[in-house]
Amino acid sequence: MKAQWFNSVDQIGEAKWQAAIGETRYPFAQFAFHQALEQSNSIGDGTGWYPEYLLVIDDDDSPLAIAPTYLKTHSQGEFVFDWSWADAYQRYGMRYFPKRIWAIPFSPVTGVRLFSHLDPKGDDVQFSHLYPALAELMTQANQERDFSSWHLLFTKPEHAALFASNKDLVQRISCQFHWFNRGYKDMEDYLSHFSSRKRKTARKEREKVAKEGITLTRTIGRDLTPADIDFFYLCYQSTYAKRGQQGYLTREFFGQLAQDMGEQILLVQAFRESEAIAASWCFFDDHSLYGRYWGCMEEVDCLHFEACYYQGIEFCLEKGLQHFDPGTQGEHKIARGFEPVFSHSIHYIAHEGFRDAIGNFCEEEAEAVREYHQDTQEMLPFKQYT
Repeated sequence: MKAQWFNSVDQIGEAKWQAAIGETRYPFAQFAFHQALEQSNSIGDGTGWYPEYLLVIDDDDSPLAIAPTYLKTHSQGEFVFDWSWADAYQRYGMRYFPKRIWAIPFSPVTGVRLFSHLDPKGDDVQFSHLYPALAELMTQANQERDFSSWHLLFTKPEHAALFASNKDLVQRISCQFHWFNRGYKDMEDYLSHFSSRKRKTARKEREKVAKEGITLTRTIGRDLTPADIDFFYLCYQSTYAKRGQQGYLTREFFGQLAQDMGEQILLVQAFRESEAIAASWCFFDDHSLYGRYWGCMEEVDCLHFEACYYQGIEFCLEKGLQHFDPGTQGEHKIARGFEPVFSHSIHYIAHEGFRDAIGNFCEEEAEAVREYHQDTQEMLPFKQYT
């Protein structure tokens, strides 16, 4: 096997990219997703995100796999927070940026980080040996350019375990909340598994939204109009504006995705009479729904729960999807039946002293995360937890 670096998807080309990833439906592996990021200027010059894709080929130059990596000049849009690490470097007069991340930009979604037709579902044990092999290549590339670190973010737990014996790498865990389809027939069947009190609360939340005269629609990306995307983008930016910030992604990004990946996009919209007031953008494949972006133009009690969680669960039940990853953080997800799961990241820190200090920090942090995970298990609404 050989490996080559490319700093644009167009340098690889759609045919070679799709040949490398094969039949996987994972939305964040698709050529169209990464091309939209680049062509919409959501990443690239002036953004602090500079792509460097690692393409693995065999001896006859046939594409085997792609690892998405990015050189970063800041830590925004990653969701595995290392700002304190960067501050520590700065206090000691050392350079933390640029660094390399091996991740999906702006998407705290757990999944494969090596897209390959040899392992379309990301569960082939024989294929997994490529992760440590490519990690060595990244370490070498970092050393050649004197970068401080590389970071593998939101990798699958079985892939994180491949690095357990490597003492030059730091393992870090955090906690997210995901929904799992336990064979529920429909929404009523799902809620019947809640304890009586929690079931009444969930129903009241949904009734509150309905009593406000609000209706919700679910539209697949191929059927979205420019006006739909314009309104969603207004909602998306409003979420950041409330914090005095600006959204990372451009209007062109979403428009291009609707055009090129419309079969894997779900837009939930909320209407009061005929006026749209909120929207939630998701991706999906044959197995999972991925909730990514949300915003509203009017604050309505429980509307966030309805648009971002209940509507997504109903969509999963209708389509037979087994899993719903609604995004990072948020204990409020627990009462709606989202279960705590560990997310995993791997970190290479070139400086030995900082590596030891960060490793100690991550070990202490992991103890608190495990306790939190256990505590939140007991907060789930299902009958067996009452």
